[in-house]
Amino acid sequence: MVSTIHPRGISVFVFGRELITVSLRAFAMVFVLLASAAVLAAEAGAEPEIEGLLHGMFDKPDAVLTVSPIVVGGGFAIADWTQGEMGGRALLRRKQASWVIMLCAGDGIRSREALRQAGVPQQEAISLERDLAAAESKADPQRVAMFSRFEGMVTMDSTSHRPHGDSHLPK
Repeated sequence: MVSTIHPRGISVFVFGRELITVSLRAFAMVFVLLASAAVLAAEAGAEPEIEGLLHGMFDKPDAVLTVSPIVVGGGFAIADWTQGEMGGRALLRRKQASWVIMLCAGDGIRSREALRQAGVPQQEAISLERDLAAAESKADPQRVAMFSRFEGMVTMDSTSHRPHGDSHLPK
């Protein structure tokens, strides 16, 4: 294969005896579409990983955690959970190849401002706020009300997955 770029932004590829011309715009569009598809595929695979992490940390024989909905925006996610009469939300971050809990809260992490203060970049904060509101609007209102029962905000140690300070986490 031989490739050249002409001044008008057209790439010429020679495969064997065939000449193929591709504009740089078309190439860029294909690249963006492929990158978007890769991000969507990664986000779709995040839900089972996040659910497994939370179950592994907080399930008890007499009180299994229910995790849903989960919304993902870039390398961040919010997972709503209930366990018995308690409920809350966990803010997670993709760290290398796995998810870690950054903090647990109730209504304190529903807004983009709170997400920004927690370290979520602006675009991801906007996406998470919007997607969480949409996901929770489709859930059982009584269960959604339980997410507010978690009082305060508890940051998590990413190495031990243990909370710092007073915790209303499921025990």
